[in-house]
Amino acid sequence: MKFINYLENISGIGFYPLASLMIFFVFFIGVTIFIINGSKEYFNTLSQLPLNTDNSALTSNDQTYEEVK
Repeated sequence: MKFINYLENISGIGFYPLASLMIFFVFFIGVTIFIINGSKEYFNTLSQLPLNTDNSALTSNDQTYEEVK
């Protein structure tokens, strides 16, 4: 028996594709809003983190997103 046959026998299985699509779109819209509303300084700070060889940016510059904004 193929795997699709097992899925056809489950009652209410049609809800799961719709639910996963809705979760994806809510997450995608949330990330888009976060990026649009974010400050350029905050994103520049994040982009430089992998390039910093010392940990001073993590210890001496403990700013939250709200403080940078």
